Amino acid sequence: MNKRKLSFWEIWNMSFGFLGIQFGFALQNANTSRIFETLGAKVDELAVFWLAAPITGLLVQPIIGYFSDRTWHSKLGRRRPYFLVGAILSSIALCIMPNSPTLWVAIGTLWIMDSSINISMEPFRAFVGDNLPESQRTKGFAMQSFFIGLGAVVGSALPYIFSNWLGISNTAEGGVIPDSVKWSFYIGAIVFLLAVLWTVFNSKEYSPDELEAFEDHKPEFTVEITPKENVNRIAKLMRAGTIMTVFGVILNAFLIYLMLDKELYILSGGILLVGVLFLIAAWFRKLKGINGFVTIMTDLLYMPSTMKQLAVVQFFSWFALFSMWIYTTQAVTSYVYGSTDPTSQLYNDGADWVTVLFAVYNGVAALVAFLLPVLAKLTSRKITHLISLVLGGLGLLSITIFKTPELLIISMVGIGIAWASILSMPYAMLAGALPPRKMGYYMGVFNFFIVIPQIVAASILGFLLNTFFGNETIYALIIGGISMIVSGFLTLIVSDRATIEINE
Repeated sequence: MNKRKLSFWEIWNMSFGFLGIQFGFALQNANTSRIFETLGAKVDELAVFWLAAPITGLLVQPIIGYFSDRTWHSKLGRRRPYFLVGAILSSIALCIMPNSPTLWVAIGTLWIMDSSINISMEPFRAFVGDNLPESQRTKGFAMQSFFIGLGAVVGSALPYIFSNWLGISNTAEGGVIPDSVKWSFYIGAIVFLLAVLWTVFNSKEYSPDELEAFEDHKPEFTVEITPKENVNRIAKLMRAGTIMTVFGVILNAFLIYLMLDKELYILSGGILLVGVLFLIAAWFRKLKGINGFVTIMTDLLYMPSTMKQLAVVQFFSWFALFSMWIYTTQAVTSYVYGSTDPTSQLYNDGADWVTVLFAVYNGVAALVAFLLPVLAKLTSRKITHLISLVLGGLGLLSITIFKTPELLIISMVGIGIAWASILSMPYAMLAGALPPRKMGYYMGVFNFFIVIPQIVAASILGFLLNTFFGNETIYALIIGGISMIVSGFLTLIVSDRATIEINE
C-alpha cells in the first residue's frame, strides 16, 4: 500500500498551525533582547540569557518526539495532542512575558515559553513524514515554510504597527516594557492558540496499523539487536561517554585556570554533562536493560548518514541565524541610528524598525517558499540550499554597508531566501532517510543541530565582542554572514542513504 496524495487544502490545513507557532517565535526573536535590555541586561550578557531558549529545545524536542512516536489517541491521533497542549501553555507564557517585573522573571518565562512552543512545534515536522508520500514531502515542508514566513511577518511587525499606525506608545519609563510590545504579545497568544486549533480539528492522521501497511514506512533493511550487538552498543556508549567526560573535565579546568568569561563554561559544562549521560545510559543498558532513556541516548550514536551530514550544514547556518537574532537590534540601533540608550526615542525607533526588517525577511520567505521546490526540481535540493544560504550570508554582510534604515530591506531579501530554504530543504532531504517508526524522535534529535550552534554562539559571541571588537555588535553579524556562506558550500557533502530500522 502507498499513502494517498493529499490535496492542496489538506496540506494547507495540516500546516496551518505553524502560522501561530511562528507568530510566537517571531515575537520572541524580535523582542526578547529588547525586553532583557529594558529590564537591565547588559549587551555582553544577552547571549547567555538567550540560552534558555535553545537549551529548552535541546531537552524537550527529542523527548516529545520519542513519546509522540508511541502515542495514539482515538480522537486526536498521534501528533495532535502535543500541538494542543503546547499551544495552550505557549499562549499563557506569551501573556506573561511582557509583564515580567524583573530580568530574572523574564528569563524564566522565556524558558517556559520556549518549552511550550517546542512541545507544539516538534511533532509538526514528523506530521509531514507521517501523512505525506515521499513525492509530496518537499511540498509539505514548503507549505510549513510559507506559514512560518507569513506568521512571522505580522508577528515581527506588530510593535511597529501598534506604535506607528495605532498610536500606542513604544516608550516607557526605565524597567517597564512599552505598551506596543505588550499588546503585540497578547495578540500573538490569541493567534497562536487559534491557528493550532485549526490544524487539530481539520486534520487527520493514519493509525499505527495503517502506517505499518504503507510501503514507504517499511525499512530497506533491519538491524536486529542480538546479544553481541547489545555488547557493542554498551561499549560504544562507554567510549563516547568516557571521551566526552574526560574532555569536558579538561576543558573546564583549562577555563578555570585562565579565568575566562563565564559564558564559556556553558559549552564546557554541556560537554561534560552529555558525557556523564552516555556513561549512565551504558550502565543502565548493561545492568537494567533497555528503557526510554537508554534508547534515546543510544540512538544518538546511530543516526542515519544523511542526518550526520546535514548536522554540519545546520551548525553553521543556525550559528548565523542566532547571531542575527541576538544582535540585530543592538547593531541597527547603534550602527545605523546612533543610540545605545534603551529609554531614548531614537533607540526605540531603531528597535521598531528591526521588527519591520524581521517582518520583511519572513515575508520574503513566505513568497519564495513555493519557488524553492521548483528550483530543486530543476537542479537538486542540495544546489537549491547552497544558492539560498550564500544569498543569506551576503545579506547579513551587506548590513555593514548600508547606513540608511530603508536600504537594510535589501539585506533582508537575501536572508529571507535563506530562511525559507533552512525551514524546508534540510527536512525534505532528511525525512526519507529516517527510520519510519522513529520519525518523531529523530526529527527531535535533528533539533540538536539547531541548538548546539546556538549554545556555541551564546558561549563565544559575547566573549569575542567584548575581547576583540569593543562590544561593537555589528561584528556579530559579519561573523554570522561568513558562517552562513560556509554552511551553503557544506551542503555539497550531503547525500541520501538507505533507511535503517533498529528493533529496540
